Amino acid sequence: MAEEKRMGKGRLEAFSDGVIAIIITIMVLEIKVQHGETLSALLPLYPVFLSYVLSFVHVGIYWNNHHHMFHAVTHVKGGVLWANMHLLFWLSLVPFTTGFMGENHFAPFPVALYGMNLLLCGVAYFILARQLLRHHGRESELARAIGRDRKGVVSVVLYAIAVAVSFIEPILSMAIYTIVAALWFIPDRRFEDRD
Repeated sequence: MAEEKRMGKGRLEAFSDGVIAIIITIMVLEIKVQHGETLSALLPLYPVFLSYVLSFVHVGIYWNNHHHMFHAVTHVKGGVLWANMHLLFWLSLVPFTTGFMGENHFAPFPVALYGMNLLLCGVAYFILARQLLRHHGRESELARAIGRDRKGVVSVVLYAIAVAVSFIEPILSMAIYTIVAALWFIPDRRFEDRD
């Protein structure tokens, strides 16, 4: 069988950037304008707004780390394209699970569904990184930058714990989702240090 042709990474990055920008736009459009001209008129929106802020940070972290990881990538192949689409699929569901959680005031099932969505985003990002490593090799700049990816593994484990906990104490799950975001808030230096 002939070797699969190498492709440049530019189109994948541009497409991913566009999809992520649309995801963020959809999330903000889900916040409905309230009638009234006082601060008290906005108070019913606090769960929706808090959900939006948390999701905006999570999606921003994925965009940031995606950008930094692809900075160390030289080419892509079909498996990488599909792994990237897999990540974008789960990210594209974030506006729905965010709205569902906010509109239902952090009820157990919506918080669990939101966490499952974040968990699947984390798994999809891990799969994308492994596909890239497979094509670039263990001695590549990318492999040296990714290393053991402890933060990625810890994040997925914390998401799984938060999903289970959400049926007992949804607010604790929200705290765990916030802790994971805090772990990643600073850009991944593994890639930045290689510039």
